[in-house]
Parts: sequence; structure tokens; C-alpha cells
Amino acid sequence: MELAHSLLLNEEAYNQLGEFQKAEFIFEWLQFLEKLLPVTSRADIRENQKKLVEQLTSLLNNSPGPPTRRLVAKNLAVLYSTGDTFSVYQTIDKCNELIRSKDDSPSYLPTKLAAVVCLGYLYKKLGRILGNSFTDTVGNVLKAMKNAESQGRYEIMLSLQNILNGLGAAAIPCHRDIYKAARSCLTDRSMAVRCAAAKCLLELQNEAVFMWSTDLDSVVTLCFKSFEGSNYDVRLAVSKLLGTVLARALTSKQTTASTRHNFRRISLEEVMELLGSGFLRGSCGFLRASGDMLKGTSSVSRDVRVGVTQAYVVFVSTLGAQWLERNFSAFLSHILDLVSQSHPKAIQSQMDAIGCRRCVSFILRATVGGLLGEKAQIAAAKEICQAIWKLKKVVDAAMSDSNLEIRLSTTDVTASQHVLVCALQELGSLIHGLGTTAAPLLQDSSTGVLEAVISVILHPSISVRLTAAWCLRCIAVALPSYVSLLLDRCIERLSALKSSPEAVTGYSFAVAALLGAVKHSPLGIPHGKGKVIMTVAEDLLCSASQNSRISLQRTQAGWLLVAALMTLGPAVVQHHLPRMLLLWKCIFPSSPKDLETEKTRGDSFTWQVTLEGRAGALGAIKSFVSHCAGLLTDQVVQRLLPPLPSAVDLLTQLSSIHKSYGNSLKTSSTVYRHKLYELLAVLPPKTYEGSFCAVLKELVADLTVPDSQIDASTFLLPSLCHENDLLLLGPLLQETDHRFIEEQLLLGNSIAGGSLEYDPHSIYEKVAKGDSVPKPLPPVLSVISAATRLFGVMFSHVAESHRLQVLEQLLNSIKQTKGSRQQTVQLNVMSAFSTSLKHLANCKGSLGPEEVRRSALTLVMGALESNNPLLRCAAAECLARLAQVVSDSAFTAGLAQVSFDKLKSARDVVSRTGHSLALGCLYRYLGGIGSTQHLNACVGILYTLSQDGTSPDVQAWALHSLSLIVDLAGPLYHVHVEPTLSLVLMLLLTVPPAYAEVHQSLGRCLNALITTLGPELQGSSMTVSALRTSCLLGCAVMQDNPDCLVQAQAISCLQQLHMFAPRHVNLSSLVSCLCVNLCSSYLLLRRAVVACLRQLVQREAAEVSEYAVALVKESREDFTPDVNIREIGLEGALLGLLDKELDQRLCHDIKETLTHMLTSMAVEKLSFWLKLCKDVLAASADFNTVASVGTTQEEETAKADDASVLTSDSDERFHPFSNPRWSTRVFAAECVCKIISQCENAGSAHFDITLAQERKQRDSRDDFLVLHLADLIRMAFMAATDHSDQLRLSGLQTLLIVVRKFAAVPEPEFPGHVILEQYQANVGAALRPAFAPETPPDVTAKACQVCSAWIASGVVSDLNDLRRVHQLLVSSLVKVQAGKEAQSQQYNESTSTMEMLAVLKAWAEVYIVAVEKQKNLSDAHNHCLKIANSAEESYRDTSSSASGLLDLVQADLATLSKLWLAALQDFALLTLPSEYASQLPAEGGTFYTAETIENARPHYYNSWALILYATALWLTSTGFIVVDPDEGVTNLSRPVTPTTMCQDSSTRPLVKSPEDVNTDRFHLILGISVEFLCSPRSDAAMENIIACLRALQALFDVPWPRSKIGGDQELGVELLNVLHRLILTRESPDIQLAALEVVRLILFAAQEHVKEKRRSAEVDDGAAEKETLPEFGEGKDTGGLVPGKSLVFATLELCVCILVRQLPQLNPKLTCSPAVQSGKHLLLSEDGSRLVAAALVILSDVPAICSPEGSVSVLPTILYLMIGVLKETAVKLRDGQLPLTVAASLQALKGLLSSPMARAEKSRTAWTDLLRSALVTVLDCWDQVDGLLQELDEVSLLTAITVFVMSTSPDVTAVECLQKRCIEKFKITLDSKDPLVQCKCYQLLHSIFQHPNKIVSYPYIHSLAPSIVEKLQETEKAKPENAAELQVIQEGIKVVTALTATAEEEHRAHLVACLLPILISFLLDENALVSATNSAKNLHEFALQNLMQIGPQYSAVFKKLMASSPTMKARLESAVKGNQESIKVKTAKHAKNPGKSSSIQLKTNFL
Repeated sequence: MELAHSLLLNEEAYNQLGEFQKAEFIFEWLQFLEKLLPVTSRADIRENQKKLVEQLTSLLNNSPGPPTRRLVAKNLAVLYSTGDTFSVYQTIDKCNELIRSKDDSPSYLPTKLAAVVCLGYLYKKLGRILGNSFTDTVGNVLKAMKNAESQGRYEIMLSLQNILNGLGAAAIPCHRDIYKAARSCLTDRSMAVRCAAAKCLLELQNEAVFMWSTDLDSVVTLCFKSFEGSNYDVRLAVSKLLGTVLARALTSKQTTASTRHNFRRISLEEVMELLGSGFLRGSCGFLRASGDMLKGTSSVSRDVRVGVTQAYVVFVSTLGAQWLERNFSAFLSHILDLVSQSHPKAIQSQMDAIGCRRCVSFILRATVGGLLGEKAQIAAAKEICQAIWKLKKVVDAAMSDSNLEIRLSTTDVTASQHVLVCALQELGSLIHGLGTTAAPLLQDSSTGVLEAVISVILHPSISVRLTAAWCLRCIAVALPSYVSLLLDRCIERLSALKSSPEAVTGYSFAVAALLGAVKHSPLGIPHGKGKVIMTVAEDLLCSASQNSRISLQRTQAGWLLVAALMTLGPAVVQHHLPRMLLLWKCIFPSSPKDLETEKTRGDSFTWQVTLEGRAGALGAIKSFVSHCAGLLTDQVVQRLLPPLPSAVDLLTQLSSIHKSYGNSLKTSSTVYRHKLYELLAVLPPKTYEGSFCAVLKELVADLTVPDSQIDASTFLLPSLCHENDLLLLGPLLQETDHRFIEEQLLLGNSIAGGSLEYDPHSIYEKVAKGDSVPKPLPPVLSVISAATRLFGVMFSHVAESHRLQVLEQLLNSIKQTKGSRQQTVQLNVMSAFSTSLKHLANCKGSLGPEEVRRSALTLVMGALESNNPLLRCAAAECLARLAQVVSDSAFTAGLAQVSFDKLKSARDVVSRTGHSLALGCLYRYLGGIGSTQHLNACVGILYTLSQDGTSPDVQAWALHSLSLIVDLAGPLYHVHVEPTLSLVLMLLLTVPPAYAEVHQSLGRCLNALITTLGPELQGSSMTVSALRTSCLLGCAVMQDNPDCLVQAQAISCLQQLHMFAPRHVNLSSLVSCLCVNLCSSYLLLRRAVVACLRQLVQREAAEVSEYAVALVKESREDFTPDVNIREIGLEGALLGLLDKELDQRLCHDIKETLTHMLTSMAVEKLSFWLKLCKDVLAASADFNTVASVGTTQEEETAKADDASVLTSDSDERFHPFSNPRWSTRVFAAECVCKIISQCENAGSAHFDITLAQERKQRDSRDDFLVLHLADLIRMAFMAATDHSDQLRLSGLQTLLIVVRKFAAVPEPEFPGHVILEQYQANVGAALRPAFAPETPPDVTAKACQVCSAWIASGVVSDLNDLRRVHQLLVSSLVKVQAGKEAQSQQYNESTSTMEMLAVLKAWAEVYIVAVEKQKNLSDAHNHCLKIANSAEESYRDTSSSASGLLDLVQADLATLSKLWLAALQDFALLTLPSEYASQLPAEGGTFYTAETIENARPHYYNSWALILYATALWLTSTGFIVVDPDEGVTNLSRPVTPTTMCQDSSTRPLVKSPEDVNTDRFHLILGISVEFLCSPRSDAAMENIIACLRALQALFDVPWPRSKIGGDQELGVELLNVLHRLILTRESPDIQLAALEVVRLILFAAQEHVKEKRRSAEVDDGAAEKETLPEFGEGKDTGGLVPGKSLVFATLELCVCILVRQLPQLNPKLTCSPAVQSGKHLLLSEDGSRLVAAALVILSDVPAICSPEGSVSVLPTILYLMIGVLKETAVKLRDGQLPLTVAASLQALKGLLSSPMARAEKSRTAWTDLLRSALVTVLDCWDQVDGLLQELDEVSLLTAITVFVMSTSPDVTAVECLQKRCIEKFKITLDSKDPLVQCKCYQLLHSIFQHPNKIVSYPYIHSLAPSIVEKLQETEKAKPENAAELQVIQEGIKVVTALTATAEEEHRAHLVACLLPILISFLLDENALVSATNSAKNLHEFALQNLMQIGPQYSAVFKKLMASSPTMKARLESAVKGNQESIKVKTAKHAKNPGKSSSIQLKTNFL
């Protein structure tokens, strides 16, 4: 194929190819040429033009296929337009010649068509350049059309469209001729020709004035004619033409003189009249209509009506939204008039009426719902309301008119019903779409929306009453705050007007509809409403028999209410279950005898009431079973069962009752059947096994003797076919934008589809997605569908012998019927059997013996050859399921063989299509039939069928079947891939475009082939690249196809290719194709586009975005997307589409696509994204006046500040988004949050303004989030103050994120302030409306969270500024104090729980932050005091804000603490396991009611942790103080909380002692914490765990609780075990550290307890008898620790767990295994080190709580761990610092060694032994082999030795052998080359030499002092080079000085004599001092100072020495003199600088 890529056709290569490859080669070349010509230079083109023209024109004679001829034409046109045009006339003549040719043979046809296409494209591209030649051409073409067949007519029409397009106004002379020709084509029998003609006329009307002036009527009539017998595509094309022409006629401003005399302006009324006449009569001519009227047969065919409906929509869309706003009232009255009584013919039958109503609803939805923004929609809703009021008046007048013309008035009433239904539906849908933004509309009393709707509830027509109820349901879903209000109102009216039949049904519908709305409303309704409704329902049922006039209505209403009540779910229903079951039991006779007596009594009316009542009861139970599955315990099921047999008995009697009482019972008995079948289908079959036979009999009768002859296939079968197979049956069964009206064309003429009045029960059910109003089918049909479903369930449960009988009975009944009736029976039976196979397959059942299979097969085969394509489709699927259920390969092979034989012999389309599909379906459930020969046979037959050019249907079905096999045969298919691909390509290149269904099947084949090849497509071998090229070629052909669904296939094929071989798909052309189709009128094409985009942007978002914009910039003339990509990019275009689109799935995909683009590009294109979001959010800002709030005086000033915030920069620029819907705005707000989180991952500059500004200056292209802070705040503010509640929630969430992320960003221009501070007015203004009384609780709860975050963030330090926001929280707290009883009865009680807990949580957060700040400040303060008093001032400033914050809370703390405790107590009760449910208080808790317990739980889970922490902090701040009573005061306020859990008042002590109150509170907090920490759910938030641990820390921070836990060892152990488990299951270091802190406190408590016991024991026993003191502490006298009971054991376990996790080498078991290489040092992370350090601190405290014997048992473990940590982590760090773990282990070691147990007499000897061993271990670390010494840090080990020497008793270290080794180590280290090590060594020796015990210090002094002095004497020669060496010398001097001080009198003189010369040798003379290094100078000063100190101390020795050495004396004197001079030089302003004491101290002072 590469050879095809040249400017001229490579003829050599071409001639070597076979016939079919030639076509491929040519296509590839033409495609390449199309891309090449525009970019080739003009000179090159001219050079090759002659040859090229020859090659292209010669192709015309080669009979090219449709895609090829189009490309030839395009290339010729481009060639002439870029090259020379002189030979163009020859080409045109040649084409005309070809067209004139008399050859009519089929083989010559492609050449003629190619010539036609060629002319079209030449004129389109070159237009007027071609001068006058067009008249001949057009004449020639039109002549050719006279005897052309359909393909010719199709191409000629499209060609004329192109010619008109190119010539524009120049073509006027031909307009009339073309118009005539197109007229005849518009009613052609070929649908494709009709579409082409419509396109041609659409082009013509651009210039042909007569079409929309003089000839307008005839054009309109013509369009109506064209609709007759049309298909979906024709309706789309012609309605577009009709709508456009009429819109043009209305808006044209005709001024040309020539036509002025015969041109009249046409008015809107006339246009509407024209359209209306088509809608009502099917024509606008007078004659035809009158002729029909005389015959009285005028009924408009449905396709005309549907076509006109679409034309209405096109008409309005063309004129645009603004036009609609201006003319809405005229438009509305016209549209509603279509179904009014002024046209009785249109609505004479119910069926017609339903059809017309649907059309009217569709027009209103598509225009009002699709075009208008929210503001305009509200205006429209007002108009609709006016219309309802007007109609209401008419009805009222008619009803009150009791004069003689009653007959007339009733017709009036019924006449208005359809108008009302349409108006109410649209009103409901409008409000539903507006959501909470509709609030102002409902509050507007002048409109009176609610009054209008409620007033129509009493309308005499049932459909109006139902629709009014539906409208109320929509209002309730949109505005949750109205649900309760409306319910109350309707229940009140229902009770008041119990005696009016209309009121009873109307209001019961309304209540049922509102109950159905509750589950869509997040806030629910008060629990008590259920009780009220149940009472009303019972009352209606009981009073039904009192008054026969309304007994029927009361019965229906009562059961409807019960059924609707069930939708509220188990929590509500369980309270009413006993009453409902009682009603259920009473409605049916209790025994068969009673039923018999019933039959003998009664008349038709009583039977009607009875049947209606029982049907209602069955519906209610069905509703119960489907909505309250949780309550279906065995016990309840047992109570449901008794009436069932009686219900089934009645079912069997129905026909006889029916006979006795005539037809009046027909509907009620049908409804009864329907409801019974529905109930049985949802109950477990086991429960009614006894009735199987009876029910099956009835089912068979229903299926085989249908009451109606209606063809029900379109609603029974689609669900039984596979969704992919339905594609074969054309667009009617696919999802389209017009599905709502197109459905009626599916259903045959006898039925118009469902409508609400057919089944009132559907009003409370969940609505099927996408459908606005529920559309239940008429009872006759719904019975059949219920019967098929039930048959499916029962057939799979009956015995196999019984199955055979049933099947034979069904077969017989099909045989016995004839004609259309036979088809109906066959269809019912087929769907029932197919359903049963589905069930069998699901429960893995078997079908039964051979006979059953045979009957089943006969049944299916019969249907497989039915004339109804849908039935064939279902039969093929059924056959496959049959094979699946039988699952026997021989049987399956037999089935396939039958189809093979049939296909070989049959010639008729029906059997060939059915059996070919059956072959494909068989593969679907058998996972590939394992044999290759079977596959070969299938493929062979399908190849042949797919090339059968005589029947496109056979081709389409065969190819579809082939695509299934390709998809499902798996790897077996690989051998067939190449031939199949060739076949597909060949067909794509040759099948005429009019056969769209064949092309669609080809697309599915190609898609399946690409999937089969999969990742292999990336390969580079010859075969693979050939396959890949073929796939791409196929996609290109399909992209050029005029059919939109084929284009959708092409896009999904390219999407697959891009997934498997991304490099080979040309992304830019794919993206351009996607952008062009983004706004296609075909839903499936839009879906394919967005699905493809979604995949592309996951990998290459930036490229896709760039290509889209680049494409628009080049913008060729044929590309005009409806979306403005140039301004707002692809992202903006998608957002715009999201706003207009109504299809759920598409919207979901668009959101996903945008989210992917955002995640990969938001950071790079930050400004762009933020502007997009801002545009969407600001587009509605004008509409967004902030909800006004009643303000107090002092708030007025605040309001004034806020107002300045609100004045938006109202630039009336072009807004890319006009009035976006609230859901789009919510999405934009969510995007802002996502952008912030993306920036957070991208880097810190986004949250640091100084850094951001620096980097922005460096590179202006950089962009940072912090620079857009004002925009973020503004967006959050706009969203938070909107009318839409969802948007308010999103806005508050955005604000919360902004506050949390930016709270700490400092403001560089005002140090000490933060950047957010300037926005405090905005934040206040955004929050205030959320606390208004009418705000829904979820918004207020969210706002509380933002308030607390804002106060806690510390942004505002000035208390007066904080007060504004604080005031909001205070006002909420007042509401909480009022308690749950005072809450509004608007929503469910659990919402007030949510709000109250949110308030308490917010306060808790503020209090916690205030306490923490206070604590940090007091720490800082103490620190400051240590440093200097000057800090006092600055401390005061900062402390004022923190203590101020605490003061703010303090005022309300008394109230808060009570409420917090109450909330915790509630929470504690709610966490009890279910078996304690009986112990819960009956009236509920403080904040929840008993009934709404389940709904309240999540709110408690959400807020308990912070409340717990706050309560613990509060309790510790009061210190749990219990003062002795005799001191008078007690600091415990009497608690008002019901702290006594569940005792009743009689057992409760009257007043609790403070001690008891404290104990209760302590156990409450501890209990909640332990319960939670025992098993935190895996999804428990980190914050909750940490808050809980912090609460425990706070609790044990004060003495009283510590005494409780210290004194209760079991409690302590339990807590430790819980913490141990927590540490094991949570990896987070924060959690582990917090847990360790709690462990430390528990241990501390135990220590205090032991100390206290020891102290009191000593006091009691006096000091006399020391020996007899009992041993306190664990381990008693034996030293044994009991696991599980021992605190010490638990602590050790926990510490070992932490240590071994961080340092696995510590585990002795592991160390032996090869996995852990000993000796390799790990550097722990910072967190790891902190954990290890914390564990070591705890370990060192353990012995303190043991008895001496106990301490001996734990000591080895502790020592092992401490020294282990030291050994494993003692690694040299660069700066000589000690690692944190080493420091900690040394500190812990010191603590341990100085433990009193080491000296206690009972344990001393054991300790001494153990400590010696430990010392040996430390010493041994040195002697490890493998040269690891360099890694180990000698300093750490030396320090450890020093700790041993200094902290233990001399018995341990003074043993000679140990002492020797220790001294040895010091010697080695003294000789170290590293000055840092030397320096540390000196420091350690310094401390050892000063050890008070001489036994310890002397050996060291003797061994080491001489070498130190020696070292110092050497320094004379080598002066120090750097600071480190200098420091070594200084430390050495210090050691010697210290020695001098400690030495005994007689030796001191020697030492001083050694020291002085060394010091003097360090001094420099004046000359040397100038040139000396810094180190030398410093040393000089240091020596001088020391000499000045030592001289006076030991004056005698000093003088003696000076006298003996004059040189020394001279040196010293000159140094002193120099020093004095330099002091003089340094003036007073240089305060004296003491010699820098630069001894580096260890991080922690261990000694």
C-alpha cells in the first residue's frame, strides 16, 4: 500500500494487482491525494495536472464504487481550484456525455453515477468561475433523472445540492426546474431519495425566495405528504426543511423590487396555522380535508403527526431562545390548542389523544426544556400556570352550571382535560429540572403555582387528577422543603372532603405521588407522617362500605395510600406492619366456602368494588415485598401466605363471574389479574407451590386466548433480545433524541403507548431512567407482560413432566389459530418461554427429557421463520438460550445443522435472515463451539449470504451474525481474519450508501475484527501492517458515509484501533472528525464521539485539546460546529454541551472526559480552567441576588461590608455560557475543588505567594494557584449564595477547601498577617445566608463546618472581626439548646440530628484549637522566660488572640459541655450491639428520636470524635477536681445531662456525689474510645482515630483519671491490648505515636499508684519493721508475670512490636535466618526514629512499676532491646550529630541504670550481674569482625560505656577485667584521627574523671591522663588547622584543668606545672598574631583567659614557674599587654564578647 502514496497513480504497481486489490489501491491513492493536494505547491500541480486529470477521469469509466467516486470528484475539484482551470470544461463535457449515454445496463450505472457526483463537486468548489455552463449541466442532469432508478435519483439530488451550494444566487434561472424535480423526489418510494431531496430543497431555499413566499403553502403540503410512510431519517431531514422554511418565511425582510408586488409578510399566526393543520389534518389544503370530512374518515397518520412535531421543534430552535422568550405566550396557547376541544377529530379516541399529548409534551420539553435558561424557564412556568388557571375557570363554570345544557358542559370539561394534562406535565418537568432554583417561583404568590396545581386535583377527569399529582411529585423532588407541607395539605383536604369521589381519588393520588418523592429527597419527611397516612388509609378502607356512591373510590384510595407508604422503606413500615397485615388478611375470604357464598351474592357493582379492593391489596403487598425486603423474615412471610390460595381461587373464578355480570367487570378483573401476577412474580416460588397448577392454567389461557389483537411485540420482545441484535431492526428501537414520540410509531396503529391513567400505582414507583412521566401500558397489555414474567418464574420451578404438558398445550394453541391472531399468540408464547429459559439459565436448571426439548425446539423454530423481524430476532436469542440450558454439544450441533440445511435450500428473505442470525447467537452462550469445521461451515455460509446483492436485509443479518462469531469464536477465528477483512472492505467499497443497515453491520464486523486482532496490530511485520492498513481504510470509508450511525461505528472502530495501536491512528484527523460531530442531531453519534474523546484524553489530553483549537483556527468552510471552540477550547465546548445535553449516559461521559482533561492539564493551563469555571458560575450571577436575611441592627454594618463584596464587575461582554443549568454550575464548582487538589500535588509554589511571584517574574508563562485566590473566593462565594441548594453545598465545600489550604499562606506585604485576611468580608457574606431560618439543614450543617474551619484557621486575629462568624455559631447553638422537640416539622427528624451535631462538632473544633493555641503559647512563654524577659511584650500580643479565642468559647462552655456529654451518651447508646436494642430508651436520645435511629447513626459517626476530644479537654481543664467536703467548696457543677444510662427513676439516687458523676463521665469517654479503637472500621477516618487517642491523652493528663486507671490494673491491660491491636493494624506513624503517648501515660499512672501504695504502707507501718513491708508492684515476691493480666507484659509486648517493626534485626528469630543480614545498618525514616525513641522512653519506665523480683524478670528483655537499638542504629552521621534513636537509647539506658531497683536489697545482686553482662555486650560491639568498625559510631558506644560507669554502682563497672576493657576503648579512641571523635572522648572523660567515687575514677585517671597531657604537649609543634581541631585542644585543656581541681593537695603542683607551659606555648607574639589563622588566634585568646584564671588560683606554683623560665614570662607579659590594648581599641559600643564557649554539647545531656 505504500506504493499508493504518490502524487500520480503508480500504474505499474496498479496493473500487477487482482481485481479487488485494485479497488483498494485506488481508494488508498485517492485518500492520500486528498491530503496531499492542498499542501502541494502550485507549480508542482501545474506540472502534473494534465496527467493527473487523465488518470482521475479514466477512473470514472472504471465503474467506481460509491466512496471511490466521491473521492475522485473531490480530488478533481481541488485539483482545478488550486491548478489551472482551462481544461475544466472538457471534464464537464465528458461527465455530461457519460450521463447522456443511452447504456442502461447495471454494469454501466456506477460510471453514470460517478459522472453525476463529479459534476456536483466541481460546481461546489469552483462555483461561478464556471460561468454559464451550469444551465446545460443542470438541464442534462434533470433529464437523466426522468428515467433514473433510485440510486441515480439519490445521487442526482445530492449533486444538485452541491451545484446550488457552489453557485449561490447565480443559479436563479434553474431554481424552478430544480424545485419541480425535487418535489417529485420528496415523495419518492425510496427513503434515501426523500432524504436527499430534502437536503437539496434545504440548499435551494437559501436563494429561492418563492419557496418561502408565494409557494409556501405548496412546500408545506409537500412536506406533509413526504412524512407519510416515512422512516426516522426522512422525518429528521424533512422536518428540518419544513422548520427552516417556515422560520425563514417568518423572519425574512424582503426588499428586492422585483418580487415586492407579490410578496406578503406572513405572520406567526399563519405559520402556526400551517403547522397546526398538518398536525391535526395531515394537510393544509382545503379540498382534501373536506373530502375526507364528508366520508368521516379523517384520522391523521401517525408518522405525519410525529414529523410535524419535529418540525415544530426545528422551527423554534432555528428562531432561537430569545425569540421563544418573546413569543412564548402565543406559542404556548397554539401548542396547547392542538389538543383542545376545538379539534375534536384529533382526540376522538383515547389512543389518538394519548399520541397527541405525547407530541405536545415533546414540543414543550424540547423547546422550553432544551433552549431556555433558568430565568426564562421560570417565566415560562408562570405562563403555563396562567393557562392552567384559565382552564380551571372554564371547568368551574361548566361544573356549577346546572342548567339544561349539561351535556354540552360535560364535553367542555372532558375537552379541557388533554390541555391540562400537557400543561401540568410540562410544569412538573420544568420545576423538576430547575430543582431548588425554582424556589422564588413557588414563593411568588401572584402566580400561585401550588394553588393552581392543587385546585386541578378535583378535576372530573382522572387523567388530569393523576397528572396534577405527578406535578406535585415533581415539585416535591425539586424542592424537598415542600414535601411535608404538601403532604399535610393534601391529607387535610382528603379528610375534609371524604364524601366527594373526585377529592378522594385526586388527593389520594397526590399523597401517593408525594410519598414516592420522599426517597428522592435527601432530607425526608417527619416520621410521624407515616402514622397519619396509615390512619387515613385505614379510615378510608373501613368507611368504604358506608356509602355506595364512593365506596369504589375509597377502596382504591385506601390501598393506594398503603402501597405508597411502603416506599418509605423498612424503618417506617415496621411500625405499621401489624396493621397492614391485618388489613391484608381481612380483604380475602378465609376459606373456599366463603368464596362460594360470595359468588352467589352480590351484583356487578359489589363485585367491581371487591375486585378493585383486592387488586389494591395485592398491589400494596407487592410494593411491600419490593421496597421492604429487609422486613421479610420467615415469620412475616408466614403471615403473608394465608390469603394467597384464596386469591388464586378467585383468579380461577374470574371468567365465570365475568360471564354472570357482563362486560362492566372487564377492566377490574384484568387489573386484578395483573396485580396478582405481579405479586406472585416477586414472592419466592416455594411459598405458593400448592397453587402452581391453577396459576399455570390461567397463565396459559391468558397467553393463548388474548382479549386483544394488538401486536404487543415492541414492548414484550426487546427485553428478550440481545441489545446488540436490536440494532438490526432500525433506528426505532435504538435510543434517539426523539424516542419519546417515535415510540408510538412502533406500537402499530391500535395502541399509542402507555399513559399514567392506565395504572395509578405507577405514580409512586421509581421512574425508569430518562422517562419523565411513568407510562404504564393499558391493562390488557400489562396483563400479558406480567403473565410472561410470571410464566418465566414458574416454568423453571414446575416438575419436568408438567413442563411437557404445558409446552404441548402452547404448541396446539398456536396451531389452532390463524392469521394475525396466530402471530399474536405465537408472540406471547415465545416471550413467555424465552423468559423461562432465562430463569433456567440463571439458576443452572435443566430443561428436562428429550420430549420436552423436542417441543421446545418446535416452538422456537416456528418463531424463527415468522414474518415479524422482532420475533425472529427474539427466537434466535431463544434458540441460543435453549442450547445453553440443555448444554449438550450433540444437541447444539444438531441445531446448527438444521440452520445450515435451511440456509442452503431456502430462498425467501425471512428464513435466510432468521437462521443466519441463529448461527451467530449460538456462539453467544456457548463460549465458542469448539470445532473448527463447524466454524468453517458457518463462516462459509455467511460469506455467501453477505454478498447477496438482491436483498440488503439478508446481507445485514448475515454480516451481523458474522460479527458475533468473530467476536465470540476467540483464537479459533485467526485463520479467517484476512479473508473476512477483505470481504468487509470489498462490501464497504461497493454497497450503495442508501443501504445504511448493511453498512452498519459491516461496521460491527470491522469493530469485532479489530478487537480480535487486539494488541497484535502494533506489530511491524508485512502481514500485520497490511491488516492495519485495511482496517484504517475501512474506517475511512465509513467516516465518509452519509449515515450518522455508520459514522458512529467508524469512530468506535478508530477508538479501538487507537487503544491497540496508538501510533498508527492519525490523531489530528480523528479529533477534527470528533469536533465536527460533537453536536450531531443523532444521539448515538454524539455518544460515540464523547466515548472516543474520553478514551483519547486519558492518554493524550494536551494533544487532543491543541488539535481541536488548531482545527478551528484553520477552519475550512465545511466545518462549522455549533460550539464555540475558538473562544473556549474543546473543554469549554464540552462544558457547553454538558449544559444542553439531556441524555444521562452522555452527560456522565462528558463529565469523565472533562475530569481526565482537568487532571492532566489543569496545572499547566491554570488560568484557562479557572476562567472556564468562573464563566460558568458567573453566568448566572445576575440571577443570583443573595438570599436576603433578616438582620439585626449590628449586622447592618456587616451587611454594608458584604454588599461591597457582592458588586460583581458586571461586564456585559459576550458570555460564552448563557444561563447554564444548576447541575452544570455544580460540576464547575466540583472542578474548582479538583483543580486545587491537582495544584496541591504539583508543588508548594501554588500555596506560597512569595515563591509564586518570584517564579512568575522569572517566567511569565508560569502560573500559580495562589495568584488566583481572589477568583477562588469569588467563585466559592457565588456558588455558596445561589438559589440552588446543591450548588450552595458545593460552594461551601469549595470555600472550606480554600480556607484549609490557604490559611497559613503569609501576606508578604504585611508581615505577621496572612493572605486570606483581606477576604473575611466575603467569607462572612457567603456564610450568613446559610444560617437563615428557612435554609435546609444540610446546607446549615456544611456551613457550620466552614465556620469552625475559618475560626480555627487563625486567619483572623482581631476578635471583633471574628465575632461576625462566631455570632452565626452562637445563633445555631441557641437552636440546639431548644432540643429536638422544638425543631421544625419540615424534614425527617434525623436531619435535625445532623444539624445539631454539626453545630456541636463545629464548636468542638473551635474549642480544641483554642486550647491547643493556649497550650502552645504557654509552652512558648515558659521558653521565653528561660531565654530573656524582653520577649514578654511580643508574648502578650499573640497571647491575646489565643486566650481571646478561648474567652469566646468560654462564655458558652457551660452549655456546650452539657450538650457534648449528652451527644456522647447518645453515641454510646447507638454503638451498642443489636441484642441490647431493648435496653435503649423508648423516647430516643437527647438528639435523636427512637424511630429514626438508623438515619441518625451516620451523623453521630461523622461527628463524635471531635466532640469526644473537646469533652476530654474540658474535663481535664476542670481537672475532675474533687475537694474534701469539709473544705466547703466543690468545683463540680451538678451535671444536667442524663448521665445515668438506663436506670429508671425509682432506683436512681436522688443526688449523685461528685465522685460518681466523675466516674460516669470517665467511663463514658473511656468506653467510647475503647469501643471504637477495638475495631475501627476499615474506612474509619484517620482524624477520628487520632482525635480519639488525643482525647485519651488529655484524659490521663490530670491526676484523678490517672488514679482511676492506675488503680484498676485490668482496665489498664485492656487499654494496652486495644492500643497494641491498633498499632498492628494502622501503618500511619501519627496514629502510632499518639498511641505510644497514651501508653506512656498509662504507665505513668501505674507508677504513681505503686508509689502511693508504698508511701502509705511506709506511713502505716512506721519505719520500724522494714523487713515485713509487703512488696508492691508487679511480680510480687516471685517475679512472675501473667500474660493477659499483667500490665508490664502488655507494655513490653507493645514496645517490642514497635521496635521489631522498625528494626527487624532485633528479633532473635529473624536474626538467625538468612533473610536479615546482621550488621547492615538501616537508617530509619524520621517517623521511624520518633517511634523507636518513644518506645524506649516507655521501656525505661517499666521497672518502676515492678516489685524488685518483677524487675529482675523484665530487665534482660529491656536491656536487650535498648542495647539492640543502640547497636543497630549507631551510625556515623556527617555533622557528628547523634541519631535520634541513639540519643533516645542512651537516655533510656541512663534512666534504667539509675533505677532504685538496682540498689534495692532484694534485687541488687541480680541487677549487678545483668548489668555487667549488658556492659560486656556493649564492649563486644566493638570487636565485631568483617571490618564493620568504620560504620559503627565509636562515640555512641563510648557514651554508653560512660553512662554505665557514671550511673551504676561501682560493683558493676569496677570489676578489673571490665574496667580494663573500658579503658582500652578510651585509649583507642583518643588516638582517633577524627577531631570530632577525639573531642567527644575528652568530654566523656571529663565527666568520668569527676566521678565522686574514687574507686571508679582513679583507674581511668591513671591510665589516660598521661596520654592526654602528652597529646597537648605535641600541639606546640602542630598548631590547630581548623575549628574542630581547636575544639579538641580546648576540651583537652578543660579535662586537665578539671583534674587539677580534683587532685589531692600534694599532686596538684605537678599538674599545674604540666599545664602552664602547655598554655603558654599557645600564646602568640604581636607580629605572629597579625598573620595567624583564625584558629590560632582563638587558641591564643583561650589560653590567655585560662592563664588569667589559673594564675591567681595557684599563685605559688605560678610564680615559681615564671621565675624558672624567663622566655615563658616574656611571652606571657607581651600577650597580656596586647590584650589590654585591644580591649581599649574596642570601644564601648562593642560590648565585651566573651570567648565563644564552643563546646558542642550532646543533643541531650545524658549524664
